[in-house]
Parts: sequence; C-alpha cells; structure tokens
Amino acid sequence: MTSGRSALTALHLLLVWAAMAVTVPTLGFGLLLTAWGGGVGAAVPVLALGVPLAVGLLATAGIPVRAVVPQCDSVPQRLGWAVMVFVLGTLGVLAGLAAYGGDVDLGSAGTRFALTGVPYAVAAAFFVPSRWVRLGAVAVLAAAVAYGGFVGPAQSQQRRHDGEVARYREHAELLYLGDAPAGMQVSRAEAGPAYFSVEYRPVRQDEAAYVDLNVRSTLSPAPRCPELVEKGVSCTVDAHGAMRMVRTFPGGRAVTLTRHLQGAEAEVTSQSLGEPALRRLLDTLHPLSGNELAQLMREKKIDRRL
Repeated sequence: MTSGRSALTALHLLLVWAAMAVTVPTLGFGLLLTAWGGGVGAAVPVLALGVPLAVGLLATAGIPVRAVVPQCDSVPQRLGWAVMVFVLGTLGVLAGLAAYGGDVDLGSAGTRFALTGVPYAVAAAFFVPSRWVRLGAVAVLAAAVAYGGFVGPAQSQQRRHDGEVARYREHAELLYLGDAPAGMQVSRAEAGPAYFSVEYRPVRQDEAAYVDLNVRSTLSPAPRCPELVEKGVSCTVDAHGAMRMVRTFPGGRAVTLTRHLQGAEAEVTSQSLGEPALRRLLDTLHPLSGNELAQLMREKKIDRRL
C-alpha cells in the first residue's frame, strides 16, 4: 500500500470512528430519554430516524475511499457497506455495554465516548483490501475480547475483593483471632463497628460444643467485675488484670475469661470447655492476618455489620 493510499485509509477509519463516536452515544441517550418519558413505543420513532442517519454518515465517510475500498465504489455498494459496518460495530458496542454492566473498567466518561466509535472503525478496517490493516483490526478485536472477557473481569473481581477487605479493615484494632481449640474450627465471624466476634464449633457435626470470642472497643484500662454480682455468679480479677467469671446453673456452668488488649478487650465464653483451654485460646490471640481474612471470606464464614 502506497503512502497516499495509507493516508487515505487512515483518514477513512478516523472519519468512521469520529462519526460513530458522536452519533451512537447521542442516539443511545435519545432512546433512553424517550423510553424513560414515554415508554418503549416512544423510542421507536427515534430509532427509526437515528439508524438511517447513522448509516448515512457511514456512507458519507466511505466516499473518500472509493478507490481504496471496493465496497464503496458506487452508491448502492456504499450503502450496503455502511449497513454491514453499522451492524458489526453495534454488536461490538453491545458487547462493550455488557462488559461495562459486568463492572469491567472502561475508563472515564470521555474514554467511554471515544471507545464507542472503535468497533465501527474496526469493522470498517476489515473491508480494506490490505493484509496489514486487517491484521491490525484482528489484533484490536483480540485485545478487546481478552480485556472484556478475561482481564477486565479479573481486575473487577480484584477491586471488589480489595474493597471488601478494606471495609473489614476499617476497625483493624478489633480484628483478633485465636487458635481453635483441639477438635474445633472457626464456624463464623462477624465484624461490627465496635466489636469482632468469632464462634468456634467442633469439626465433627455430631458433637455439641462451642466457644465464643468477642473483641470489643473499651475505654477502661482493664476488665473489672461488676459491683453487684448475680446469684450463682462468681467473678475475680487476677494480678495481671484478667477477669474470670463463672455462671453456675442446673446441669453445668459457663466460664467467661476477659483480658485487656492494646485498645481493645477480648472475652471468651464456653459452657463445654474448661478454663485451661480458654486461657490457651487467649494466649494465642493475634491480629487477623491477610491470609486468615482471605480464607474466612473465601469460605463465606465472615459477615460485616454496620
């Protein structure tokens, strides 16, 4: 292809892109507004007027390349070419809208407007009798499919994941986790604005046991026993500031151990585990790591409450 024909082809594709980058968004907004105000029936006249206009603009963009693109040699051929480019380009735009609706990032509003004309320019490039132009069109099409179908959705999923992690990390000072007692595992966790709770349940479904861990914000320097203790409840605070409360009831007792952390207070409660196991859990408390949070999210064992 000579330099003159190359320049003419480039101008042709630029005209196709510019015409559709202006016309298609305008037509889309017109359809949206009329359908919003008067229903689908009101949008039909806009569609009936806008589509021929778009095809006419495409046919006009084909006039300068009558000597380069055989399909643009005569008026009937040029109209047929314009219809084909419009149909193929519109399919590309619809694919882009589907990707955008799936939260694929297509850039700013200005970038999205500019991208609207690209599918039409790519469709027009396939009609240019040049191997290099067509290879370029194939490359652009392949890149669009790869981004819209694979790279974009993966990035979107990563953004959602990062955003969810950031929301859980809003109160990172409360996110503490202890090693599960023997034979138990984390059953569920819940993060709130002033607390973080974890339930430990047996690995075997036929066993009945539990441990509740609650980490909450506190302004007091250390746990304190209530001044008035209910009947059947005993409470003590050791020399290290850890509080032990035991509630006795018919058939058993519930043990609660409370320990002060840096800027928070951790409490473990169980009716089935003894004090040594609960103390070991408190001794293993550590800030929730990124891998632990990711695993809880992956296994859908953690929720967030506002």
